[in-house]
Amino acid sequence: MPKDADAFRTIGELSDQLGVAQHILRYWETRFPQLQPLKRAGNRRYYRPEDVALVERINRLLNDDGYTIRGVQKVLAGKTEDQPKPQQPREAAPQLALEPDLIAELKQLRTKLADALNA
Repeated sequence: MPKDADAFRTIGELSDQLGVAQHILRYWETRFPQLQPLKRAGNRRYYRPEDVALVERINRLLNDDGYTIRGVQKVLAGKTEDQPKPQQPREAAPQLALEPDLIAELKQLRTKLADALNA
């Protein structure tokens, strides 16, 4: 049974929800002062709904939009705008059309180099 949207999340629950390791969430607490989950006895962390929203935003900026830690710090501090970076399609590697004579010459050279390395 899923938790209510207003319920607090433990670090384990948040980790499972986002697919981010618990140690990463604890690291983010050291890098982003805005992220301050409640800590109870034994340093157990409880994330409020606003903490969950902030962690989701940090995760999106870092892992989906390609920001660095410093870049996310600037976005959260309001120094830069939170805009997803456009995804550029990757170009396929160009296929070279080599002439048969050149291919034969390259194969001979490869064989000579292999023989020289083995000698």
